[in-house]
Amino acid sequence: MLLTITTTHQPATDLGFLLHKHPGKLQTVKLANGEAHIFYPEATEEKCTAALLMEIDSIGLVRNNKGPSGEGFALEQYVNDRPYVASSFMSTAIAEAYSSALNCTCHKRPELVDTIMPLEAKLSVVSARGGEPIIRGLFKPLGYEIMLEQYPLDPAFPEWGDSRYFTLVLKKETTLKELLSHLFVLIPVMDNDKHYFVSRDEVEKLFKKGKGWLEIHPLKELITKRYLKNLGSLTRYALDILLKEENEEEQENENEAEVPEEKIRLHELRLQTVKDELIALGAKRIVDMGCGEGKLMRLLIKEKQVEYLLGMDVSIRSLEIAKDRLNLDKLPPRQQERIGLMQGSLTYRDKRLSGFDAAALVEVIEHLDLSRLRSLERVVFEYAKPKAVIITTPNAEYNKKYEKLSAGTFRHSDHRFEWTRAEFESWANKLAETFQYEVSFKPLGPEDAELGAPSQMGIFKKIIKS
Repeated sequence: MLLTITTTHQPATDLGFLLHKHPGKLQTVKLANGEAHIFYPEATEEKCTAALLMEIDSIGLVRNNKGPSGEGFALEQYVNDRPYVASSFMSTAIAEAYSSALNCTCHKRPELVDTIMPLEAKLSVVSARGGEPIIRGLFKPLGYEIMLEQYPLDPAFPEWGDSRYFTLVLKKETTLKELLSHLFVLIPVMDNDKHYFVSRDEVEKLFKKGKGWLEIHPLKELITKRYLKNLGSLTRYALDILLKEENEEEQENENEAEVPEEKIRLHELRLQTVKDELIALGAKRIVDMGCGEGKLMRLLIKEKQVEYLLGMDVSIRSLEIAKDRLNLDKLPPRQQERIGLMQGSLTYRDKRLSGFDAAALVEVIEHLDLSRLRSLERVVFEYAKPKAVIITTPNAEYNKKYEKLSAGTFRHSDHRFEWTRAEFESWANKLAETFQYEVSFKPLGPEDAELGAPSQMGIFKKIIKS
């Protein structure tokens, strides 16, 4: 299988600096399943072409159980297209051979990383399950000019029709890092298969390489599903993250106007109250589940009592903001050791959440569909089982006090439900009974005699059996 990348940028030999591969040398990179050869058919100041030729060890695929498993037909392990088409093997070759360019580094000419240049990528040959429509659906929204040559199943039998194999040419003025990230993600998506085991780490890889374009792609759900090898649990996990980040972006756009002072005061009061409760509990190891941009963490880290503080959120973007606001890179090493950030979802069991004195879920549960709330309950109270849990959520009764809020609507566009005090207490009491906790309740914010406070808080303490 062959990938060529051509540019007419002046001087075109800048391509060699970006790829970290000298045009005058043939270079070979050893891969787990073969070899990748990098060479330059043409390298002048006017035009430069870099070629990545991958040779698959087809016998090794069978010996190492890395190839097709034989579900399609009895001889699929021995008769297949893997050595001849661009698939996840090619994505692996791109990651290995062009790692510097893919990871946005160019030590000798760093200014080239963000340089937009005319680029043409040619793949011979790709497998596209879904044919021409799927290829165009994947690359057209990204602004590429697309040229395709489709091959018949057998030229001697035209009545058999066309195959799913194409030579694909993509043209666009863009950066090399963007082109490579698109190819890295979308080659296995076209093929709808992967040659290796797919775990949750693959989600992080998808978001890292898809950052800036995946979340706005019209086929993001299909891309996510195929990239994760059509595994339902991983796909739902990844789409949860994408959906939350999309809703956060929409909410930011809706709230460009100045936030009312009353709302700011309530938010600060809520965080301060939760912080005070955690300190009063004597908690030394605390996890903020749904930490967002790290506002509660900034309050807690100032307390000498806190030995270790972990922030977890489903949104990678929020975690990046939290990292900046906590000044993690500028803190002394001893202080850095007190703080951790992790990306994850509260609807999936995660061993990293175990072993804490206390957990905080500040205005988190209402962002989940009620059907997913059961998963959160088990993750937090059955598996992580901290000694104490503090949960806050809006009080739906208080919504009557908001004049601009229409009847039957929620305070936030991403809320899936909002509970009355009785509903929250009923849920919390049942939860405490199920998982051997005791729970108490406190109002958050100024109280109305009839409607209660704007938010409500449940404080769960693990019952220690003597």
